[in-house]
Amino acid sequence: MDYQHQWYGGAATNLPVGKLVCVGRNYAAHARELGNEVPDAPIIFLKPSTSAVALESEFPIPVGQGECHFETEITLLIGQSLLVPAQSNSVTKDITALQEVSAEQARAAIAGVGLGLDLTLREKQNELKAKGQPWELAKAFDGSAPLSGFLPVTDFSDLAAVEFSLSINGERRQSGDSADMITDMIALLQFITRYITLLPGDVVMTGTPAGVAALHSGDTLTLQLADLATWKTRVL
Repeated sequence: MDYQHQWYGGAATNLPVGKLVCVGRNYAAHARELGNEVPDAPIIFLKPSTSAVALESEFPIPVGQGECHFETEITLLIGQSLLVPAQSNSVTKDITALQEVSAEQARAAIAGVGLGLDLTLREKQNELKAKGQPWELAKAFDGSAPLSGFLPVTDFSDLAAVEFSLSINGERRQSGDSADMITDMIALLQFITRYITLLPGDVVMTGTPAGVAALHSGDTLTLQLADLATWKTRVL
């Protein structure tokens, strides 16, 4: 696998490429645009390390599998292990009894912040949902997570107020603000680690705002993260 985590500007990180923990329907407007209920708790699914590809320059999308939709998301690069104390890992039927890491521990585990695309084979996803089956074939295929380079988390004074956007062929298509998340980024890490240990090199994709639609070969994309970073890329 050629992909490696990088800092914004191109320098390599010293972190391995791990799993991607993704959050569905974390913006109410996006849930509504797809005809979904706004969830009471975060919807979590996984992408394998082979789903990660570099966002910069260009990236491929599947051919002959129906529409491939873009979903622009703030991404969090995990820099140190994040897990609840061992005694809380016992099996319990009451999820409210599960312990979670502190907000301070969650913040300290974040090494970097970037942007990513959760590529989705929408027709396949709808087909799987109609059958009550998992989404992985629509969401976790190889190359389904183009990731930008990461900025150090210290560049962000407030993770609860981070703006980002996507323009395609010069037209603004998605505008997001982490203030509009149903579950904020720190609370997401706390929720995830009730069930799943986060390891150095893992990435958390935090959900997409409204405006998702199909990508097409030759589309040019510009992604903006706050006033700190801009990435330009193209669909193969």
